[in-house]
Amino acid sequence: QMQLVESGGALAQAGGSLRLACTASGRTFGSYNVGWFRQAPGKERALVGAISCNYGSTYYADSVKGRFTSSRETAKNTVYLQMNSLQPEDTALYYCAAAPYIGIVYKTDYYTYWGQGTQVTVSS
Repeated sequence: QMQLVESGGALAQAGGSLRLACTASGRTFGSYNVGWFRQAPGKERALVGAISCNYGSTYYADSVKGRFTSSRETAKNTVYLQMNSLQPEDTALYYCAAAPYIGIVYKTDYYTYWGQGTQVTVSS
């Protein structure tokens, strides 16, 4: 079993930055893909970014490309989502999730472990 804990969500102003962290316990991220999802009120949960912890390759949704960056810190078994140039439409509950695949995973159903979520609110 793997447990995921997100942190770093907060209230930010438009144009500001936040860094989310996703820390795993129980298993290491080494051979997993870690995805970052967000869900705003009334909307479906959507994948905004993912990182292959084995290869280091990344994926970003068009809505965040160029503004969000995911990275990993193996020693801390932690994956980060650096969010820059935040916009009010980035307001959502952000989740990290892990899928037991070494490549990028796009489909929600393949993610096995989920964190509890951390709230990001961006004011205009």
